[in-house]
Amino acid sequence: MERPLTGIRVLDLSQFLAGPYGSMVLGDLGADVLKIEIPGKGDGSREMPPHFIHGQSGYFLSMNRSKKSMTLNLKSDDGLKIFYDLVRQSDVVYDNFRPGILERLRIDYDTLKAINPRIISASVSGYGQTGPLKDRPAFDLVVQAMGGIMSYTGPLGGEPVRMGAPMGDLAGGIFAAHGVLAALYQRERTGEGRRVDVALLDSQIALLIYRAVYYFLAGEVAVPAGSGHVSAVPIGAFKTQDIHIVIDANGDKFWRALCEAIERPEWAGDPRFADRAGRLQHVDELMALLQEIFVTRPGDEWIERLEAAGVPCGPINTVDRALSDPQVLARNMIVDATSPAYGTVKLTGSPIKFHGTDDAQYHAPPALGEHAEEVLTDWLGLSAERVQALREQGVI
Repeated sequence: MERPLTGIRVLDLSQFLAGPYGSMVLGDLGADVLKIEIPGKGDGSREMPPHFIHGQSGYFLSMNRSKKSMTLNLKSDDGLKIFYDLVRQSDVVYDNFRPGILERLRIDYDTLKAINPRIISASVSGYGQTGPLKDRPAFDLVVQAMGGIMSYTGPLGGEPVRMGAPMGDLAGGIFAAHGVLAALYQRERTGEGRRVDVALLDSQIALLIYRAVYYFLAGEVAVPAGSGHVSAVPIGAFKTQDIHIVIDANGDKFWRALCEAIERPEWAGDPRFADRAGRLQHVDELMALLQEIFVTRPGDEWIERLEAAGVPCGPINTVDRALSDPQVLARNMIVDATSPAYGTVKLTGSPIKFHGTDDAQYHAPPALGEHAEEVLTDWLGLSAERVQALREQGVI
């Protein structure tokens, strides 16, 4: 069965992380995503160290599956004409430029919708198209810091810590993909395209969720709390004899199950811990007692005991353990993609599964300009001689 976005064409002008991650989501959903890159250079992430395969950066490979690539000099008259012709054949133009660049390149939304009224123009930028900071450059670390989440990420009582995953960029890309999907759906009713504007900083503010509401209601400003939870106990990470594990036994049902699993059934009725309010009041004491117990056995043994008792738990996997977890493998979250340019590489798969669709097959990330001739001949009907002339002129 076809993927949901089969037949949708996306012209992807984005580079590095936030933009390409969002367009990869669209490609995984079946869209025909065409990366349009700078001739002779391409997406800047193609050169990102430290790991490469046949000249292809692992960083680039990680977020550019399910796409094609062509190079195009948008600053040349012929290049701009080709881009306009592609817009006539496409559904979405997607970028992560700073505000103003689309206008300078003459590919802003007003220009594009005059060419194709159904076109959707989606931009993901640091601060969005409006506001006093709109012209500033922004990177993942900066928006993590400005968005507030970094201020309460880190060890209990410690300094703020950057999230290990680049959530500043990733959240922006995911929200941008959502915006495109909504615009495509609305276009089915109206026949008209839309301008989609997503900011990395806005995306971080959206992720504050209950931390923001706690501040609005009570003036509570979150601080680093390690792996624990501000209103739920016992939740957190514990060191065992060999690895770290996590448990989430906040509810009374799970608390009683935990007491049985750790062979402390009397704690279930202990006035200090019998209900949620008591556990919150005595959180430091309880967590210390649990740590003394968990360190006495290997992690896998604890996981087995806790799972048998019905306590939500899991190991804190290193990346290698996570990528080899039987559940992860069973869900086709590790896939092979083969390219004529660099062979077969392992990649993570899409977490969105559609029953009846092969979710283990993806197009490999493209080599620079790999599909230029295919696009120009199949999409635009140019002759092989014309394509060669454009190549010699540096247009593609």
